[in-house]
Amino acid sequence: MKETPINYDIVTKVIKESNIKSFSTATIRMIKKLVDDVERATGERYIRMEMGVPGLSPSSIGIEAEREAHRQGLAAIYPDIQGIPEFKKEASRFVKLFLNIDVDPEGCIPTVGSTMGSFATFLTVNQLWEGRDTTLFIDPGFPLHKQQHMVLGINSESFDIYEYRGDKLHDKLESYLSKGNISCIIYCSPNNPAWICFSEKELSIIGELADKYNVIVVEDLAYFAMDFRKKYGVPGQPPFQPSVSHYSDNYILLISSSKVFSYAGQRIGMMVMSDKVFNIRSPYLLKRFIFDQLGPCMTFGTLYALSAGTAHTPQRALTAMLKAMNDGTYKPLEEVKEYAARAAIMKKLFTDNGFRIVYDMDENDPIADGFYFTLAYPGMTSEELLSELMYYGISAISLTVCRSQRAEGLRACVSLVQRDQFPALKSRLEAFNQNHK
Repeated sequence: MKETPINYDIVTKVIKESNIKSFSTATIRMIKKLVDDVERATGERYIRMEMGVPGLSPSSIGIEAEREAHRQGLAAIYPDIQGIPEFKKEASRFVKLFLNIDVDPEGCIPTVGSTMGSFATFLTVNQLWEGRDTTLFIDPGFPLHKQQHMVLGINSESFDIYEYRGDKLHDKLESYLSKGNISCIIYCSPNNPAWICFSEKELSIIGELADKYNVIVVEDLAYFAMDFRKKYGVPGQPPFQPSVSHYSDNYILLISSSKVFSYAGQRIGMMVMSDKVFNIRSPYLLKRFIFDQLGPCMTFGTLYALSAGTAHTPQRALTAMLKAMNDGTYKPLEEVKEYAARAAIMKKLFTDNGFRIVYDMDENDPIADGFYFTLAYPGMTSEELLSELMYYGISAISLTVCRSQRAEGLRACVSLVQRDQFPALKSRLEAFNQNHK
């Protein structure tokens, strides 16, 4: 039997029974189930880096607001699809105070998690203009967005940002938009999986070309203001969260409560449509909807069909958290800085043991410490590395499922790794490096 920190024969048996054909294409949930099974079979605790879920306690402000909503009997009442008035007011205040943009409350819409917002957006925007039925991904990106396109049967194109930072982004992006088939662009910043943060120059390029080709930019702000190299999060004061909305009115923002508020389990997020986008009119929409205006199509067409509204109690929770943050009495970004602290320690443990960071730079600056980082080991593909790490009690996902062109890389999430696991991570990485030199 091979000497590894986790019993080699048991891990091999569980992997064979998992029906995972390839580690490089295994989804996040497939890897999660595999690690769950190995932990049960061996009794060993893994360093779990595959799931991008919060590792901190949820906001007590949200919890108390939900309790009060239940006491008021709101569970018996259907919520309005467009959102309760209090939510819409605070969402509009939030984007003014923390992004410095003006959006009518009408365009601020609650969704059942940010991923519901992206699903609705892809479905609706790709019905907006005849002949423009394709989404452009600036990758690597959130794997579920790709899965949504598969489920919906929507076309997509993509390119990896690694070689096209800064000024190089302009010509690369224009090479896709100039073909005339792109309806929208999707990216996240800070980025899942690479923790890339687009610069002001890059955002201005995206905004300029979105205006030139009349393309909607879908900006996924799941990790809102979590680039801790700058002090974001003081209401009404710069610096503000960098955003394409500072350079173009052709945007839809997707803002999650899962990470910054540690409120993932209640599935509550918000879609923010610019006034311009909300009011876009197109006769092509009438082929599928009863409106020719994008905002009502999104709200009373797509979102109504998906869930008939977002539940009252999570709406009340997010409203309360937004209000407290808007008022300056709640500072969740101070709490989630813990992720950056963990990342700094973990990245050093990996690099001290022969690993390297794959996406390592933001133009001329080292990548920030945050919720994710990417790693590789010399001479190993992502398939080989992910498989081998299973025997050392370490889990992650392949960058391949994020449409990265860095075939050797893995995505590591820091959120579920507790500080008391750092000694185990250190010893397992030392054993791995010793066995693979």
